[in-house]
Amino acid sequence: MISTKARYALRVMIDLVQHQEEGYVPLKEIAKRQEVSEKYLEMILKILVKGTILKGLRGKGGGYMLTRPPKEYTVGEIIELTEGSLAPVACLAQGAQTCRRTNECITLPLWKKYDALIHDFFYNITLEDLIEGRF
Repeated sequence: MISTKARYALRVMIDLVQHQEEGYVPLKEIAKRQEVSEKYLEMILKILVKGTILKGLRGKGGGYMLTRPPKEYTVGEIIELTEGSLAPVACLAQGAQTCRRTNECITLPLWKKYDALIHDFFYNITLEDLIEGRF
């Protein structure tokens, strides 16, 4: 299940796309438009800034803005940045140790196919696609 953190992160990113011509967008404005508490939103924005998909500026005239064009952001990268791996089972997560049962695991092909479906779905939809209704 995708958490509220990832869902709100997508909403924030879309909000920033829609207001990118304004330059840095204040946290307070995003929170008000998205009806999310500033405190919770601040936690999400810190993750997005740390992941370098947003940049933040403190002080008067500060706020948040995108670091690249909307067509260069995928839904998958935003979800994984806020949620962690989308892998359906631990053995398929990036950096996982090789399972000792890999060679005889009858269900592994099932999980690999499901993992590919999830990855391909989310990584082939951009913020621009969402804004334009193309997905």
